[in-house]
Amino acid sequence: MHRRPIWSRIGPWAYRAGRWLLGGVFVYAGLVKLGDPRGFAAVISRYGLAPEVLVDPLALGLPVLEVLAGLGLVLEVRGALGLITGMLAVFAGVLWFGVLAGLEIDCGCFSPAEQAQQHSLRQALWRDLGLLAVAGWLYFWRWRHGFPSGGTGGWRLMLRAKVEADRR
Repeated sequence: MHRRPIWSRIGPWAYRAGRWLLGGVFVYAGLVKLGDPRGFAAVISRYGLAPEVLVDPLALGLPVLEVLAGLGLVLEVRGALGLITGMLAVFAGVLWFGVLAGLEIDCGCFSPAEQAQQHSLRQALWRDLGLLAVAGWLYFWRWRHGFPSGGTGGWRLMLRAKVEADRR
């Protein structure tokens, strides 16, 4: 008896759960940072990677982008997974820079209270690498199940099918 590979036995519910997990983390992180943009600006400034003139726009724009990308992934909007994957790669690069530079600062990932609970930039880097692995798995699942690279369309395809069925 031939057994199917594990990835072909994982149903769409696992794919949805991965999208919701990753999207939910981004929505949460963005909303928390929007609650304290000055605190987030201070964290961005401590890395020393952005000119001071860009710190405030980054402190507002990045959380908004996180919320929109997270909602987009939950709702299966085309391009959301790519945006989240790109942000995670940049975040991991910044954290790696912080680890290599020996910075003793908060990662800037969530709220100041949660940042105080972080043991190190190294721990945040491992978390981001884990989230990148989830994004990679989502891409693999899409590829394995023949979905287009920009997303499955999810709820939009179901809505379109219903509208077309109602027209008949």
